[in-house]
Amino acid sequence: MKTDLSPAFADLHLLTVLAQTRSYTQAARRLGISKASVSTRIADLERAAGVPLVRRTTRSVGLTQAGQQLADETRGAFERIEQSFAGIRDLAGSPRGLLRLTAPVALGRQHIAPTLPAFLLQYPEIRLELDLSDRFVNLAQEGFDMAIRHTQSPPETHVAWLLCPTRSLLVASAAYLRRRGQPAHPSELAAHACLPYLREGGSQSWSFERGSGRKAERVVVAVDGPLRANNSEVLREAVLGGLGIGLLPDFSAAGHLGRRELVPVLAGWRPLGFFGDGIHAIRPWSPQVPRAAQCLVDHLRAVFAKGFPVPDR
Repeated sequence: MKTDLSPAFADLHLLTVLAQTRSYTQAARRLGISKASVSTRIADLERAAGVPLVRRTTRSVGLTQAGQQLADETRGAFERIEQSFAGIRDLAGSPRGLLRLTAPVALGRQHIAPTLPAFLLQYPEIRLELDLSDRFVNLAQEGFDMAIRHTQSPPETHVAWLLCPTRSLLVASAAYLRRRGQPAHPSELAAHACLPYLREGGSQSWSFERGSGRKAERVVVAVDGPLRANNSEVLREAVLGGLGIGLLPDFSAAGHLGRRELVPVLAGWRPLGFFGDGIHAIRPWSPQVPRAAQCLVDHLRAVFAKGFPVPDR
């Protein structure tokens, strides 16, 4: 029978993970153990501490004041242990280990997933989990090693690598433009069937700029149409089907412009601040980047090196 009530280091580490994830399910997934094991080990830790450490409700998991203090005071030590172990493991030869990567759905499907077999064959000791989601994932809380973000300003608390510049393109099908006409000014979009990207907040507007400096002209126009979606592939297919005018990221539209399946709209105007101006790989800051993660970054840099050039019309 176990009588030693001193805490196990693994259980203390579990508490720091639970402090980040606020979820028994996410903590279990992060550590590769069962949800029941998380519950049992936290109960063991609370018995050893003699005070409640976790406050669990039907909706969330929170730490008590004592639990938060314990997690805060031990987290740094476990992070240093993880970094030291990763550094030693990198001396062992080939890059190895599990990488958890999250990326936007359309970008991941079209441009990342097709390249992964070659990457994993080149590095057979690396394992990869790819999560495709358009939501803004909290890397530390959900245990991801890296995210691909279509953004204008990566968070300063993370390490960021610019993979390539990117831009938004206003496009339509030739059939739609024959039917409804080509707008000559952004204000005319209010009378067109537009296909906005679905975001929280309700109202939807597009912003455009022409020229530069003091002489730059800017226009903001409210747009609406028969379809909104939170995925650029869905919107692209709707535009290709002649449903309306769409504002798409270049990685979704460039190839179809080259094949003349899509037509630029308001070519003299530049869409502003919608999808971001760069595709970045980001990861939580650490003193050193594990070799496996650096290999993935190098691979993605090569994949996106040419960007998404739009053919001259």
